[in-house]
Amino acid sequence: MSDSNFKLTDQHIAFFNTFGYLGFPGLLADSINEISDEFERVWQDRGGGHNGTAHDGKARSCIVPFIDQRTRLSALIDDPRILAIATALVGEDFNYMGSDGNYYVGDTNWHSDGWHPEIRHIKIAFYLDHLTRDTGCLRVIPGSHLIGDQYAQKLQTDIRKCQDVWGLHGRDVPAIALEVTPGDVLVFNHNTKHAAFGGNDHRRMFTINLCQRYPEHKLEELRKYIAGAARFWLDEAYGPAMTGTATPQRMVHLQQVMDNDYELPELSRHARETMLEPSRG
Repeated sequence: MSDSNFKLTDQHIAFFNTFGYLGFPGLLADSINEISDEFERVWQDRGGGHNGTAHDGKARSCIVPFIDQRTRLSALIDDPRILAIATALVGEDFNYMGSDGNYYVGDTNWHSDGWHPEIRHIKIAFYLDHLTRDTGCLRVIPGSHLIGDQYAQKLQTDIRKCQDVWGLHGRDVPAIALEVTPGDVLVFNHNTKHAAFGGNDHRRMFTINLCQRYPEHKLEELRKYIAGAARFWLDEAYGPAMTGTATPQRMVHLQQVMDNDYELPELSRHARETMLEPSRG
């Protein structure tokens, strides 16, 4: 499959709308070694772990923004395959909303990355290790993204209390386990409930977050979303490689956020005064 030939079908889109996730086995298999090398270089440049210290395997290490640190990784949002996913799910004028690179440790309990009733946000996830159901692969609960649906609302209320409410450990909650080989690409709606169980202490994964362009009357909501990046001690939404190598085509996906991240410096200053370290997620 060449870059230019990959497109989402009507069936892909209907599946995503109904179940809240998609998987594309081997989509980036042709470049995964280069991508993995670039992933490691970001960590080397940042001291090997979280906040300039080596990853110790005891807690998640996180770098935000992540792909913005390297020219090659920044170019992923220009890749025709990633663009095909983005434009089909969040529109031709989608926003790039940042990225995170991670060394995960152990279990990740059930959660959503947002709870957006109107503007669709998606996460494109790249796992750089072979992961199975029992070694930390992504698990999703189909249909859990549908705000307003009685099923999804019940999950939103009860999922964090699954032991008390259902008598189930998180790993036993009914779900789809998306086992991966490096080069696979996973996509899910931010609202979708997801988790991982049984992972080791150096599980490598990075993401690209995208959303529909915000209409003018919802720009305050966009600014509130951007303000959340202050917990990572960021003064700007994007890193230098992302903006410094941006083509006019890429700028379409950056400009709205750049026009609305002006509160970040002050919010980040406050975060530095009140937090011991940048957020780990």
